[in-house]
Amino acid sequence: MSKRILVTGVSGFIAKHVALQLLQKGYDVCGTLRALNKADQIKKSLSDAGGDISRLSFAAADLTKDDGWEEAARGCVGVMHVASPFPVAQPSNRNALIPAARGGVLRVLKAADKSARIVITSSMVAMMYRPNRPETFTVEEADWTDTSWKSLSAYIVSKTEAEKAAWQTAVDGGYKHRITTVNPGLVFGPALDDDIGASLDVIRLLMTGAYPAVPPVSYPVVDVRDVAQIHVNALENPETSGRRLIAASETLSLSDIAEILRQAFPDRAGKIPSRVLPAWLVRLLAVVDRNIATVLADLGSVPQADSDYVRALTGVNFRPARDAVIDAARSLERIKSI
Repeated sequence: MSKRILVTGVSGFIAKHVALQLLQKGYDVCGTLRALNKADQIKKSLSDAGGDISRLSFAAADLTKDDGWEEAARGCVGVMHVASPFPVAQPSNRNALIPAARGGVLRVLKAADKSARIVITSSMVAMMYRPNRPETFTVEEADWTDTSWKSLSAYIVSKTEAEKAAWQTAVDGGYKHRITTVNPGLVFGPALDDDIGASLDVIRLLMTGAYPAVPPVSYPVVDVRDVAQIHVNALENPETSGRRLIAASETLSLSDIAEILRQAFPDRAGKIPSRVLPAWLVRLLAVVDRNIATVLADLGSVPQADSDYVRALTGVNFRPARDAVIDAARSLERIKSI
């Protein structure tokens, strides 16, 4: 029987780790790319990390276009839809990213074989935002972000609407039992190459002196290797069908992350911020800086992840958040991104 798995957006930080663990377990992997000129670099990165690239192939497919998806998914017994649009700068229109995110997931669902298992990378941001929430609160599997809240960024809105569209399409089509979503928190851990993604860019900016101070925000943190393990288990384990798997355990503030980096990299401590901006100043700066405005919904909140059920379902033993932060930074040093 074929063990071919489609991994969308295989050049991404999480997707490469998913592909690596699939290859290490003997699966054949077809990774989608918008353009195939990244294929050789991905082969090298996965080979250097211990993946059997003789089992790796590529297909050209763009989330915003219909072409290529049916061919890419043909013969695949599983689909890992990891790709999602993330802008370099946040658009002023909070709905701007919805068409690409929702359209992408619907194209993948349409292309998937009628018997294929489908694992979709969503995010905890699709779960944890609602007005008037308490300062400290627990994020649970049934929670959904209220996208009517005006403080939300375009990325948060797009991830929420894309996941909702996936579940509704699966319910309407009668195949909810074949779908699992993985909802990670802030993903750290080692980069396999210099395509580091948005989450590791936070570490890079903290370590290079780009931030003179940090806002008072906190996020559930997870190691990318644990996220990849949960994806693979969701593919193999029928008990995860129809479930939303929260991938995170500990919560860290940006100030906590900066302190971890200062202790682990004392030679860089002078560049790593030690001050926390007051919330009122963040709100003021957000008026003139759209990227700062993306954290407004997080000011002063401390979300906790309810992920005990994910441990029980998948067997994942979440790595300490501190180790995920340090391993991310060490990998950035190795690839000379800092």
